[in-house]
Amino acid sequence: MVDLVVRRCAGLDVHKDQVTTCVLVLDEHGELRQEVRTHETNTRGLSALRDWLQTEGVTHAAMESTGVYWKPVFNILEGHVPTLLLVNAQHIKNVPGRKTDVKDCEWIGQLLQHGLLRGSFIPPENVREWRDLTRTRTRLEQEKARHANRLQKTLEDANIKLGSVASDVLGVSGREMIRALIAGETNAAVLADLAKGRLRERLPELRSALQGRVTHHHRFMLEFLLDEVEQTERSIAKLDERLGSLMAPFAPDLDRLQTIPGVGLRTAQVLLAEIGPDMKQFPTAQHLASWAGLCPGNNMSAGKRKGRATKKGSRWLRGALNEAAHGASRCKRSYLRAQYQRIKGRRGPLRATMAVAHSIIVSVHHLLLNQVDYVDLGVDYFDRRRKDRLVQHHVRRLFQLGVRPEELAALSSGIPLQRSRTQDDPAAPPAAAPRTARARQTSLF
Repeated sequence: MVDLVVRRCAGLDVHKDQVTTCVLVLDEHGELRQEVRTHETNTRGLSALRDWLQTEGVTHAAMESTGVYWKPVFNILEGHVPTLLLVNAQHIKNVPGRKTDVKDCEWIGQLLQHGLLRGSFIPPENVREWRDLTRTRTRLEQEKARHANRLQKTLEDANIKLGSVASDVLGVSGREMIRALIAGETNAAVLADLAKGRLRERLPELRSALQGRVTHHHRFMLEFLLDEVEQTERSIAKLDERLGSLMAPFAPDLDRLQTIPGVGLRTAQVLLAEIGPDMKQFPTAQHLASWAGLCPGNNMSAGKRKGRATKKGSRWLRGALNEAAHGASRCKRSYLRAQYQRIKGRRGPLRATMAVAHSIIVSVHHLLLNQVDYVDLGVDYFDRRRKDRLVQHHVRRLFQLGVRPEELAALSSGIPLQRSRTQDDPAAPPAAAPRTARARQTSLF
């Protein structure tokens, strides 16, 4: 008989309306006792399940991650079962042809009994509350963007080209013009005069863009969509206020994360809500990057790599990191921008963005674990790291261009070359005719 690691354990097969539980107990005589029960997933049923597990002295329990149905079970059992594991469903698939609820819970219990299951990362309750808020805010921001696109479509249908002149249709000036259109104003000059700030520099273009054909239907749709946008903004502001109060004790961590290029307050809140402030759950930065789904996959057979697609991770975390990577790639004089440009030329912008996102999550682990601020390696980090190879490459290119060693020494002393290529290189094509003054003015070189 195979040695059993856990003497008292339970496997749970969770569904929407019921949970089937198999309790496995190895007594002091070495005899294995097994019992299966089914409970409803309402509070009364889960309380009965909890009492039964406590009566049996269960020390370990495991369930598969099934949508959101595991959450009420986990919430009731948390704190009452010493070791409660939420397991990836891919890790506990049963043998084909043996698929029933009872067989599933027995299989989970047997795997747990032999110590073959590894639990998923479940953050503390306060972090789970942060997650609910940040994820809801992300959904509302997406909904706001959809309403804004519908509003822009309505303006185009009314032949109002405000989006061609103003960079933000829902800015201060744009909203004033839209409200005036809703009120029935049709004079393009009056509408354009509502512009504020730098947009007033483009008044002639605005007058032309605001001449359209606005009907009663357009006014109704504009009013409805603008109300939807503003209501969504109020909901987002309410979530921001709640997040600010809950995350106030972790303000130093938020400030620390914002020292990373491309990471603002909202991105920092998402990062902290998804991975939590305690890095003890992830032994190394590589573990965190793998959990986030930002590492290339391993799929090799017979020495051949069959694919390098990244595995699935938290789409909320991944989306925030990709957004931060896009921002970091535009931060001048930064290491992350240099990394993006270096990889983009060889492997394309998508893989370059993924590489920058990987660097950001590694930095997040280091900052939260060691409680330090981000220190940029510098835009010339890659040049400094491979200085010898870079020098050899440029010297070789100079020789390929026909520069002689003595001329190279003169160049290193700051003396410009004074020679004609056609005179020193008979095989070179004849020199082009001198350009006229007009050609020199229009040339880019």
